[in-house]
Amino acid sequence: MSTSTARTYTAKLTDGPLEGKTLSADFLESGDPRPTVDIAGQGKTYVYARTSGQEFESEDSDRPSAVNYRYLTTNFD
Repeated sequence: MSTSTARTYTAKLTDGPLEGKTLSADFLESGDPRPTVDIAGQGKTYVYARTSGQEFESEDSDRPSAVNYRYLTTNFD
């Protein structure tokens, strides 16, 4: 298995107010995708939680190139 040196991946927002949007996210220091992503809006922050859905660029990649996230909540500032 090869070691991937990717530092970012695509977070795919699968539902909620930002459904269909994508953004670039950094891997944690452990190399894992983030458990949640926070997206700032005007006076609010949308919080999305990671799901099990992942895509890999090749079969020998150890890090995903894309990860699915589902809407969790909105925090108002």
